[in-house]
Amino acid sequence: MPKEGDPAPDFRLPADDGKTYALKDLRGRKVVLYFYPKDDTPGCTKEACSFRDNLSRVQSKGAIVLGVSKDDLASHAKFREKYSLSFPLLSDPEGKVLTAYGVWKEKNLYGKTFMGIERTTFVIDERGRIQKVFPRVKVDGHVDEVLAAL
Repeated sequence: MPKEGDPAPDFRLPADDGKTYALKDLRGRKVVLYFYPKDDTPGCTKEACSFRDNLSRVQSKGAIVLGVSKDDLASHAKFREKYSLSFPLLSDPEGKVLTAYGVWKEKNLYGKTFMGIERTTFVIDERGRIQKVFPRVKVDGHVDEVLAAL
């Protein structure tokens, strides 16, 4: 997992808004890049809605929000529409970006081991460096932590 001060791994991923996002194209802006396990599940919905409800506060600090999971673009579009999410959701079905950011990990649930996304947020500065890492995010109060880091 990249550490604070490291260059953020570059990426180029499609989003549900029809655009393709590349980190290098976002230089000059802060980026809140959050990785979440699955569209339209309780924790992921709560996190996305929290970013939605506080988006103007994030934007007032010169940042944009990008959500990333392995879900496909159709799933992202349904999730975004259902909850009126006002920021793009990027699809990484092959998990290349998830791996580059160190969030594709072994997890345990009810005694079963499997690979999945560890809920993690990276704040990336205007130069493309990791400003802050929030691993193993607890959804309640997380956006306030992100805002404090911006």
